[in-house]
Amino acid sequence: MPRDPRQIQLEIDAARESLAATLDQLAYRTSPAQVKAKSQEALTRFLQSPAGMATMGAVGLFVTFVVVQRIRHRKK
Repeated sequence: MPRDPRQIQLEIDAARESLAATLDQLAYRTSPAQVKAKSQEALTRFLQSPAGMATMGAVGLFVTFVVVQRIRHRKK
């Protein structure tokens, strides 16, 4: 039994609208502003976590060590 052309057209229109909505959502999620905001949020969460604080402490200690070594070698 053949399908009704009007029903087929309605299905095509619904699929087209769904696809357009999906594409709009993908464009929003991958926009540079959204990617930047998500990255900043993730970095802030990490730096406020215990692991992030320990990492920053270790980096600070390493930088201090490097600076002190360079100052010592400059004076010689």
